[in-house]
Amino acid sequence: MIDPERTIAAQATAAGQGAIAVIRMSGTRCTDVLGICTPVGFPARLRPRCATLTHILEEDGSPIDQVLVTHFPAPASYTGEDTVEISCHGGMLVTERLLKRLYQCGASPAEPGEFTKRAFLNGRMDLTQAEAVMDVISAGSDLALKAAQSQLNGSIGARVDELKDELVHVLAHVEAYIDFPDEDISPDTASALLSRLANAQEQLSGLLGSAAAGRLLREGIRTAIAGPPNVGKSSLLNTLLGYERAIVSNIAGTTRDTVEESIQIAGLALRLIDTAGVRESSDLIEQAGILRTNRALEAADLVLEVADASLPRSSPLLTENRDTPSLLILNKCDLGIHPDWREASGIRFSCSTGEGRKELEEAIVRIFASQLPSEAGSSLVAINTRHQHELGLCLEHVRLASEFISRQESPEFTALELREALAHLGEITGAVDTEDVLGAIFSSFCIGK
Repeated sequence: MIDPERTIAAQATAAGQGAIAVIRMSGTRCTDVLGICTPVGFPARLRPRCATLTHILEEDGSPIDQVLVTHFPAPASYTGEDTVEISCHGGMLVTERLLKRLYQCGASPAEPGEFTKRAFLNGRMDLTQAEAVMDVISAGSDLALKAAQSQLNGSIGARVDELKDELVHVLAHVEAYIDFPDEDISPDTASALLSRLANAQEQLSGLLGSAAAGRLLREGIRTAIAGPPNVGKSSLLNTLLGYERAIVSNIAGTTRDTVEESIQIAGLALRLIDTAGVRESSDLIEQAGILRTNRALEAADLVLEVADASLPRSSPLLTENRDTPSLLILNKCDLGIHPDWREASGIRFSCSTGEGRKELEEAIVRIFASQLPSEAGSSLVAINTRHQHELGLCLEHVRLASEFISRQESPEFTALELREALAHLGEITGAVDTEDVLGAIFSSFCIGK
C-alpha cells in the first residue's frame, strides 16, 4: 500500500508566515535527495538526531536558505523509515522554493496523512494511535487533549488487546473440542468459558459507554442559547466569550441567524450557538431565523434558556417539554427580580456585572460530569464512531457465542462467532485492515502529518 521507492516531502508546520518552518521528508532516498541539493559531502556530516547547519542550494549552486537538518535513521523515526526534518526560515516563498527543490531532486509530494499512514503500516503505531494523532492536533479542550494523548499512548489499543486475549483463550478451547472430540484434553468447563465471555461483554459495554463522552470531547458540547427576543442572549454569548462577537440591540429580532463560537469551561469545550429570539412574527427573514433556532434546539447537547428576570413572565419556557439538558438563566438580575421569577430554580445572572458566571460554569460541569470518560491511572478512554461501530458488532458476536455455549449448540457455531468478534477487534487496531478504512481515516489528516 506504500511504494518503498517513493520518498515523500511536505511542510510539517502550518502554512503562512512565521519565525521558522519545518519540512519533513521520509523514505529510503532522503540522504540521496539531500546530497543533490546541499554542499558537496554534506550527508556524510549528519549524525543521528543531531541538528546540522547547512544550505539548500538551487541547481546552479546559489543558496535558497540556510537551514538546520536533523536525520532520524530507520527504524527509530516517526514513520519507521529514514526521515529528515529541515528547519528553515518561515516565509511562504522560502518554504515553497525549498519544497520545489526537493521535488526536483527526487522527492514526491506527500498525501494528507501519509507520514502517519507509513508509521502505521511500518508497525510504529496501531490504527487507534494513528487516529489519535489528528485528535491531538484538533483538540479543543484540556480533557479532549488528555483523552487524545492517552489514546496516542495506546490506551484503547491495550484494552482491545486484553479483549483479544480473552476471546482467543475461549476460541482455543472451543476449537480443541472441534479438532479432538475424543481426546481428554481437560478444557475449561462451559461455566468457566461463559464467565470469560461475560467478562468480555462487560469490558465491551464499558468501552461502548465512552462513545458519548468521546463525541463531546472531540466535537464539543453543542450549547444553544435560546429564549424570547431582548432577554440578553447575544449579551450572554459575548459575556462568556469575553469579547463582542454578536450584535447587541434593544430592537427585537436583531439576531436573524445562528452565531456559533467555542469556549472552554473547566476543561470542557462548549460550542455556543446564539439563536434568534422565538416569538410570533410575520417577517419572513425572522421566521427563517426562528426555524433555525428550533433546529439548533433539536441538535443541542445543552440549552441555556435566557429570561429577562426583571420583567413579568409572559410565555412558557422553551425547554419545558424537551429531554435535552437545560439551564434557566435569569438574566438582568442587577435590575431586580420580578415576583414571577422569585421561585424559579434558575441561575441569577447579569451580563452587565458578571454575576452568576461562576454558578453557571459549575452547573454545566455538574450536568456533564457523569458523561465524562472515567480515568484509570493516567488512562482516559473515549472511543470514536468507528470504534463504536466495530465494538458493537464484536459485542453482538460474543453474545451469540455465549448463547450457543449455554444451549450446548455445535461448537462450530461458537467458533464462527468468536472468529467474527476477533475480526472486528482487529479492525479497530488495524490488525485486520482494508484500504477503504485507511483511506477514510487518513483523508482527514493535514498534509505534512
